[in-house]
Amino acid sequence: MKLENLQKLMLDQLKDTYDAEHQITKALPKMQEAASSPELQRAFQTHLNQTQSQISRLEQVFEMLGQKPSRKACKGMQGLIEEGNEMMKENADSDVRDAGLIASAQKVEHYEISAYGTLRTYANLLGHHQAADLLQQTLDEEAQTDEMLTQIASKVNVQAAR
Repeated sequence: MKLENLQKLMLDQLKDTYDAEHQITKALPKMQEAASSPELQRAFQTHLNQTQSQISRLEQVFEMLGQKPSRKACKGMQGLIEEGNEMMKENADSDVRDAGLIASAQKVEHYEISAYGTLRTYANLLGHHQAADLLQQTLDEEAQTDEMLTQIASKVNVQAAR
């Protein structure tokens, strides 16, 4: 597909984000298992549930655009998840590992915030206001998850520093 207009670029980015969310659903259970903090484990479980809802919203956006949901390999997310996998394999104190897992998760959140902000802006520019509303809902959830991770980090990082 030639990216000859913003509509096609939006669809391309939508496929990329759809793939990223699917990758995240595979990574979160591993991160939950690697975490030692019960609060962090709950946060990863909560975000897994949210991510499944976000995938459903993306499928609705595809339908609103008259497209079938499809994926394009998101190499950026692949790299971020690989970094998280490396952190889980590190020989580290449990608090230090948790701090590293939070850092990895926040990188993912910031990537998603960027992706959803861009998609929402494109949708609004193209007059797809219902799609923009769905994308904004996910953007808000991603920002809330980032904030929740920051709050957990404020405790975990202090423990890791000891």
